[in-house]
Amino acid sequence: MMTAWLVLASVGILLAVLIHGRVPAAIAFTVLAGIYLLAGLIQASAYLASFSNSALATLVVLLLVSIALERSPILGQLSRLLIRPGSATRAVFRLSGASVLASAFVNNTAVVGAFLGMVTHQRRIAPSKLLIPLSYASILGGICTLVGTSTNLVVNSFAVNAGLPALAMFQFTWVGVPVALVCLVVLALSARLLPVRETDSKRDAHAYFVEALIAADSPMAGKTIEANGLRNLDGLFLVEILRGGRLISPVGPETVLEPEDQLLFTGEVQKLQTMRQFKGLHVFGAPASSLLASNLVEVVISNESELAGRTLREVDFRTMFDAGVVAIRRGERRLTGQLGRIPLRVGDSLLLATGPDFRQHRNLDRNFHILNGDGLRPHLGRWQNRLVTGGFALVIALSALNWLPLLQGMMVLLALLLASGVLSLSEIRRRFPFELVLIIGSALAMATVLETSGAAALIAGGIRYVFQDYGVMGAFVGVYLMTLALTELVTNNAAAALAFPIALSTARAFGVDPTAFVMVVAYGASAGFLMPFGYQTHLMVYSAGHYRMGDFVRVGLPVSIAYSVCVLLLVPLVFPF
Repeated sequence: MMTAWLVLASVGILLAVLIHGRVPAAIAFTVLAGIYLLAGLIQASAYLASFSNSALATLVVLLLVSIALERSPILGQLSRLLIRPGSATRAVFRLSGASVLASAFVNNTAVVGAFLGMVTHQRRIAPSKLLIPLSYASILGGICTLVGTSTNLVVNSFAVNAGLPALAMFQFTWVGVPVALVCLVVLALSARLLPVRETDSKRDAHAYFVEALIAADSPMAGKTIEANGLRNLDGLFLVEILRGGRLISPVGPETVLEPEDQLLFTGEVQKLQTMRQFKGLHVFGAPASSLLASNLVEVVISNESELAGRTLREVDFRTMFDAGVVAIRRGERRLTGQLGRIPLRVGDSLLLATGPDFRQHRNLDRNFHILNGDGLRPHLGRWQNRLVTGGFALVIALSALNWLPLLQGMMVLLALLLASGVLSLSEIRRRFPFELVLIIGSALAMATVLETSGAAALIAGGIRYVFQDYGVMGAFVGVYLMTLALTELVTNNAAAALAFPIALSTARAFGVDPTAFVMVVAYGASAGFLMPFGYQTHLMVYSAGHYRMGDFVRVGLPVSIAYSVCVLLLVPLVFPF
C-alpha cells in the first residue's frame, strides 16, 4: 500500500512539473519512468517492451509518411477556393468543414499548416475570424478516425499494451462524426464573437515593434529626428528612444540622436525596407542597409522546433538559418527589448530578413511554419503527389477492410517513398518524433507501474466512492471531466497517458466493458478548446491571428460544452457498458 501511495505522489509531482511548463514533457516522463526502473517497480524487459509497442510503431511510421503528405499541393489549392467574398460565417463553415474532412486522415498540424499562410495573407476576410475555427475544426476532424490525431493512436497503444483489442480505423467515426457536425454549427455561430484584427496590408500600424541601434560612427548621431528624416517615414513611426538606461518617450522632432541610442519603431512589415536608407543604423546587430536588402519572411515557430525555450543568441540564429530576426510577436503582444535574449516559445511569430542561402537550409520545415515567401517549401510533382496521396488512401482503405494491418501498410508506403526519392533519409532523421517516442514509451511503462503497484486501483476506488450514488455513469462522467481538465492543463498526449490507466481501473472496479472508458479518454484528451498553450495547432494560429487568451475562451467555451454533452450522450449508446 505504501508503494501505491508513493507512486501516486510521484505522478502528482509529474503533473505539477508539466503544468509549470519549464521542463519538457519528454524529459519529465523519461526521468520518472527511469526512476521506476531503478527502484525495481518495473522489470527491464517490460520497460523495453513499452518502446516496442506495435501501436506506438504505427504512430511513428504514420508521422513519417505525413512528412510527404505535408508537401502535397492539394490542401493549398483547396484553401484558395474556400475563402470567397461574402459572409464571414459562411467562410468559417466552408473552411472548417474542409479542415474536418482533411484532418480525419491527415496530421492536424499538416492541415493547419497548409491553410495557415493563405488564410493569413488573403484580403477578403480578417484572418482573426478564421484561424481559431480552423484550429478547432482540425481537432473535430481528428476524432473521427484512428489516424485522425496522434491522441487516438496513443490511446490505441495503451489499449494494446493493456491486452485489450486494438481500436479499429473507423471505430471513432460513430461518435466523432455527429460530434463534429454539431460542433461545426456551434463554431460557425460562436466565431462571430471573434474580433477583427487585420494583418498585412490591412493591419493597423502596430503589427510589430522593431529595435534599431545608432552605431558609434553613424552620420545620424548629432542630428535631430527631423534632420535625419525620421519624422515622416512611410508606414513607420518612431515610438521611443532608450539612452543609457533612460527612456525618451514621446520622441519630439527636435530630439538629437546620440551614438548607442536604441530606437524603437512600430509599423507595417512591408515598410521596413525604408530603413535601408539610413547609414549607421543597425537592426539586430547588422546594418539596416544589408539586413533589409533581401526579402522579409514571416514564420511561426513549430512545435517540433529546437528553438523553443532558447534565445536567438544561444542558437546563433543568423548562422543557423542565414537570416536575421527583425521582430518577434507573441499573440497580439509585440516583444521589445533585446530580442537576442528573449526565450522563444512555440507559436511565436518571427519577422526574418533572409539571406541568399535561407531557402537552401534543410531545417526550415522542422522549425517553422512559413506564412509568406512562396517557393520556400517545394511541393510534390504530379507523379509524386499521386504516389503519396493514392498510396496513403489505399493503405487506409485496406486497413479499414482488415485486408492489411495499418503498420505493415504504412511501412510498405514509407519504403516506396524512400525508394522513389519523395522522402530522403536526411528528412527522416530531421523529422523523426524522438520526443513523442520518449513520452509514449515512458508513459506506457508508467501505466504498467500504476497498475501493478495498486496506485491506479486506489484512484479508481476513490472515483467509485465519489460517484457511488450515480453508478457507473457517474464514474464515466468523472473520468471524462478528469481527462478534459488534464488536456487543458497539459498536452493532449500527456493527458491521455495519465488518464488511461485510471479509466481502465475504474471500468474494472465497476465490472463493466472498458471500451466506453477507453473511448471517452480518447475524446476527452482531444477536447482542448479553452487554452491556446495545450494544443499545437492553437499555438500555430495564436500569433498569426493576433489573438489574446480571452479569444480562445470566448469561442471555445460554447464548442467545449457542445462537444462534452455530445460525447457523454453518444459514447454509452455506441459502446454500452
